[in-house]
Amino acid sequence: MVCEPGPRSKKFPMAEKKRLAQLKKTLEARREELLRSLAETQQTSRTVQQTYGIDEGDRANISHDKDILLRLSAHERKIVEGIDAALGRIRDGTYGECLNCGQEINAKRLEALPWSRYCITCQELIEEAR
Repeated sequence: MVCEPGPRSKKFPMAEKKRLAQLKKTLEARREELLRSLAETQQTSRTVQQTYGIDEGDRANISHDKDILLRLSAHERKIVEGIDAALGRIRDGTYGECLNCGQEINAKRLEALPWSRYCITCQELIEEAR
């Protein structure tokens, strides 16, 4: 499977202004939701340490709980970064364009994952290369 680079357009071809505004609104709402969740996770992490005693089993529980919270927050931060990048592409007029090949990203993909950076073909190629 090969995704050949195509001509890069300066406009978001599929986006009527209304659709683009809705996607932007969705991205902004998801960003705010994730930032609230990150703040709650940080608070929970601080609380976890205070809720356990000092024996070895409690220290193991603290370590395990913190590990889970750190993994969740790392994942959420990565999504926030993707959302910020997508909002930047909306501002510069390249949203909806695959960053690898320049082709238009399918509208259904953008609706499902509005911070998508790649068309499905390029995403699959990237994942196969890992």
